[in-house]
Amino acid sequence: MPRKQSTYLADLLNDDEGQETDRPAAERGRPSTLLQRESALARVQSGEVRQVTQFLLDPARVRIWPGNARRYQQLTEANCRDLIDSFLAEGGQKVPAIVRRVTDDDDHDYEVIAGTRRHWAISWLRAHSYPDMQFVAQVATLDNEAAFRLADIENRARRDISDIERARNYASALEQYYGGKQRRMAERLHVSESWLSKMLQVARIPDDFLDAFGSWDEIPLKPAYALVRALDDPSAASRMAEEAQRLSTLQAEARAQGTPTLPAAEVLRRLMAAAHPRKDRDGQASDALTFASRSGRPALTVQSVGRQGATIRLHAGSGAGHEELVSAFRDVLAALDAAGHALT
Repeated sequence: MPRKQSTYLADLLNDDEGQETDRPAAERGRPSTLLQRESALARVQSGEVRQVTQFLLDPARVRIWPGNARRYQQLTEANCRDLIDSFLAEGGQKVPAIVRRVTDDDDHDYEVIAGTRRHWAISWLRAHSYPDMQFVAQVATLDNEAAFRLADIENRARRDISDIERARNYASALEQYYGGKQRRMAERLHVSESWLSKMLQVARIPDDFLDAFGSWDEIPLKPAYALVRALDDPSAASRMAEEAQRLSTLQAEARAQGTPTLPAAEVLRRLMAAAHPRKDRDGQASDALTFASRSGRPALTVQSVGRQGATIRLHAGSGAGHEELVSAFRDVLAALDAAGHALT
């Protein structure tokens, strides 16, 4: 985990604000004896050193906090195999999960805030010849907003959390913990407002469109944002929905036959082509990308794409301002990237 994220994570678990943790070099260098005021026990009592208690828990008594981005039902032996092998090699779980106590559930004593895959892997091992495996956890006292931030900072360091999962988690948290105020949420998460805005837009992509992909993990933020922008046009959305249905059928057939599914880049290319069809001289539909202004008039159109680059037409009279045109141009680049025609 990067140093900045590690510091942020430590701050979340620190109940006391404003407490100094660094000591002058001269004081750090003093010899430690039982008679000194700064003996190990005194430092613990003063709060300078924190004792962290780790619990060995039965995973069956620990539920998953619903505010986490990860979809627990999507975890399998295959995508948790690295953890399973690690636990077997090391004789158990070494890195503790973070949990909090629950009092409203007779069947569970704790819920997982961070460490969902660890919980799943230990549960799987206990059900497959390793009944003595214990779920190692650190208990924290957190409200829901702090729990969300803690889970989010861990998820940022994980490559197996999709941007779609995180986006939907953010959209839910925005209303639950931040009263719908994006600026406040961005400040609390230490992210830019523009990045957060894109994530929240991506959260609007319907499941019917996501089913067109082989896996949510294959859909990165940048092309997903171009996709959701295209859905703002009702006529384009209708055409894209039809193409998404065809793609979903193809993907389901591929899974049933055990053959590779269509890659995300190809799915995105087909969806975007369906969104922006154009009639050529013969009256046949051909691929084109047109981005409209807020007034609904065309602002930018990608007229052609080749090895030497792309030809982009800037429409006069679109009513778009400078910032809107710059945003549309960024969307054009994202759409070209998604279609496999990256220019940068």
